[in-house]
Amino acid sequence: MLGVAGEVLITAGVLVLLFLGWQVWWNNLVLAGQQTTAAAQQSQKWIDDAMKVPKPKPDTTTAQVDPPVLAKPAPYEPFAVIYVPRLGADWKRTIRQTVDTERVLNSYTAGVGHYIDSQLPGQVGNFAVAGHDSGWGNTFIDLSKLHIGDRIYVQTKDGWYTYVFRNFEYVQPSAVQVLLPVPRQPQATPTDRLMTITTCNPPFHAGERLIAYNVFQSFAPPQEIPSEIAAAVGQGG
Repeated sequence: MLGVAGEVLITAGVLVLLFLGWQVWWNNLVLAGQQTTAAAQQSQKWIDDAMKVPKPKPDTTTAQVDPPVLAKPAPYEPFAVIYVPRLGADWKRTIRQTVDTERVLNSYTAGVGHYIDSQLPGQVGNFAVAGHDSGWGNTFIDLSKLHIGDRIYVQTKDGWYTYVFRNFEYVQPSAVQVLLPVPRQPQATPTDRLMTITTCNPPFHAGERLIAYNVFQSFAPPQEIPSEIAAAVGQGG
């Protein structure tokens, strides 16, 4: 009798674990889909708004023109959409102001947060963002798969900012100097336009942070959707 009871308890325990595993997987899948849909809707709104105004004439001068920089967004405001083709053909997320866990990183309509004291897209310095590696949509679970030279696209109402992946760094959670205008150099004056992505590492743990450094490459007006992500934006074909 004790043997039978023990087998029943073991079986029940296995079933509970399987159910919990399925629930976590399913919840992440559903949440990722909702975050993707929200980002697509925000992206399309900016494109639609841009199509209502004349397309800017191309700059024919030889002088380099600085990309536009947004005014500082309000807390929790969605101000950008990030596209990372390496993470999936249709991968996209909304970026909100602050890295608040409940209202941004765990949000059904966001997933990526902006470190409020860091720079904004296209600004000289360090545009720094964060997202979960696992759970709540598995936003950056595949971040470690980036290859040198991969492009990352950040869309705002002003247009498209293209960054190029440069390198990784693995740090302790306390290593906040990676968020400085010149990462890890508090006394340095920034001259480059950088983008830093942070997430937990390894997946399903929070023992350290994975840092992805990216360098600004170019800016294009909102009507000029980058060809690499045209399908993901819904403008392909």
